[in-house]
Amino acid sequence: MNSTLDIYTTFFKLKERPFALVPDPDFIFWSETHKRAFAMLEYGLVTRAPITLITGEVGAGKTTLLQHLMRSVGDEVQIALLSNATGERGDLLRWVLLALNQKTAREETYIELFERFQAFLIAEYAAGRRVAIIIDEAQSLTREGLEELRMFTNINNGKDELLQLILVGQPELRDIVRRPDMTQFAQRVSSAFHLPAMTEQMVRSYITHRLQVAGGDPKIFSLSAQDQIYQETGGVPRLINQLCDLSMVYAYNKESQRVTRLIVQQVINDGVFFGVKSTQPASVLFLRNVSEINSE
Repeated sequence: MNSTLDIYTTFFKLKERPFALVPDPDFIFWSETHKRAFAMLEYGLVTRAPITLITGEVGAGKTTLLQHLMRSVGDEVQIALLSNATGERGDLLRWVLLALNQKTAREETYIELFERFQAFLIAEYAAGRRVAIIIDEAQSLTREGLEELRMFTNINNGKDELLQLILVGQPELRDIVRRPDMTQFAQRVSSAFHLPAMTEQMVRSYITHRLQVAGGDPKIFSLSAQDQIYQETGGVPRLINQLCDLSMVYAYNKESQRVTRLIVQQVINDGVFFGVKSTQPASVLFLRNVSEINSE
């Protein structure tokens, strides 16, 4: 039996769900801010910056940019990705080695692990490759973890850049790096960018873009529905995807080929969307929507 999601893709004549929550580089939307963020990622790699810092709110599209970066780099750069790496001193180094497909033994000391790590970087450099380590959700790292990463960059010697670090995280990561006791770490950051939420016009373009990539009618969502989505999500892509997906399910259940503002508001009123930011009573929202029904 087909699922509701399969049915709504058929109903709207779509090749696939346009607003899935899983990051997908095929659906990447190049807003001006996303272009600048990716440019800084590329700049960090090209200039061999010791540390590149990318921050943004939860769901702002950071992971999608990382996946696009990993797909676009050539064989001359070996990229290792760590997500939610935590632990005591030495655990981070083990995570890094595992991400580089280097097995570790439990009985190996920190010095032995570090020597193997350094030898690996030198061997890669001798083979004409350099190593970039991406730390996702880096705001979860302790001060000691960040200091350990800084020590990793000491392996670089003069013009010989063996290792680059790309730290990606939520806005508090910038606050951590700017603390007085993190001055040495901050001085290694050569490239940085903060990815803000999208504007109202960007949200309209974003929704249209994803519908087109999925092979659908770019006008499935009315303009007033798109504006309501912006109001409820604050322009955060992950929240936009969630609300749009739910709204399409509701439109399908109503056998409506168009997602109107009233349909989006019904999703909000039913409490199935947990990213809602509106603090207005439901009665006020209902009266406002009735007055705007002709705009649909």
